[in-house]
Amino acid sequence: MKRSVNKIPPFAALFASFSSSDNKEQPEEIVLSKARHVSRETIFSTHLELDADEAVELTDSDGEDTVVTREPAPAPNVFDTTDDSSPLASQLASEHKRRERLSSRKLPKPPTTRYMTVSNQKGGVGKTTTTVNIAAALAIAGLNVLVIDIDPQGNASTALGVEHHADVDSIYDVLINDLPLSDVVAPCPDIEHLTVAPATIHLAGAEIELVSLVAREQRLRRALDQYAKYRETNDMERLDYVFIDCPPSLGLLTVNAFVAAREVLIPIQCEYYALEGLSQLLKNIEMIQKHLNSDLTVSTILLTMYDGRTNLAAQVASEVREHFPNQVLQALIPRSVRISEAPSYQQTVITYDSSSTGALSYLEAAAEIAERANH
Repeated sequence: MKRSVNKIPPFAALFASFSSSDNKEQPEEIVLSKARHVSRETIFSTHLELDADEAVELTDSDGEDTVVTREPAPAPNVFDTTDDSSPLASQLASEHKRRERLSSRKLPKPPTTRYMTVSNQKGGVGKTTTTVNIAAALAIAGLNVLVIDIDPQGNASTALGVEHHADVDSIYDVLINDLPLSDVVAPCPDIEHLTVAPATIHLAGAEIELVSLVAREQRLRRALDQYAKYRETNDMERLDYVFIDCPPSLGLLTVNAFVAAREVLIPIQCEYYALEGLSQLLKNIEMIQKHLNSDLTVSTILLTMYDGRTNLAAQVASEVREHFPNQVLQALIPRSVRISEAPSYQQTVITYDSSSTGALSYLEAAAEIAERANH
């Protein structure tokens, strides 16, 4: 099921409405239907209330009368009437500034295709969510992106709206049956420049089937190399990014992803268990570097499910930044209902609700990743 998404952020229109003080309407003229005669001393010595249609006639010491009317207050500006120190006003102002910064950034193309494996042995840290949303953000910016789903659950395929039932050719056929990747990839229906190699339930048995195959750890890498040549031969634009979504384990599927990639993107949930899992993951990556892929590096760490209301989240973020100052992105992914809802509509949060805080955070993370390409 899909729902239509309003592409205009709700508060973007609100900012436009109140952005210029020149557009404020002038107070309407009041037709006076009655007047009250009081002395000037009364008006200044007492709190005199006036109705909307009432005027006060003042008598000066020289006997001249002056009429004082009550003018209606001008239409309130949403930012004038909101306390700047309130959490909502602070968040709105902050997000507005962040969106302005993003709108002026043009994401650069990397000098060569970047192959990135999104991996963490701990489940539920946002691997798939991170894969599909960063891929979507880069594709929306005009970069050519391929997502390879090698998780048997097929959640990345679901989020990107690509069919992945048992009868569909999938990455399983590429790994086991040597089917060309070009026969498997499908375009994302919602996002231009984004293609997907889907996963099917057959991948659940692929771990066992790969054991007996020749060059079992190299099969995905060879398929990607052949696909790059295929695109070049057919005058197709070069891929800028390849993201590989891994299962939460270190089996042969994940090993294939590590061998095929040049970079590892690690999503880390801002909770204590994430720190324990990270050390083991780094040891496994080190083994891959020594024996199978010396080009592999941990280039990017993204903090996910950040809850700014808790001290624990801030402590975990601080700890990770201290140990990996060059890898951790400045962007933080908050806990967000919109991020959780989007897959049920077979969409990323960026296409589901582009005005949400979660979408903004993933757009910032994608921009940071892209800008690191030339560094």
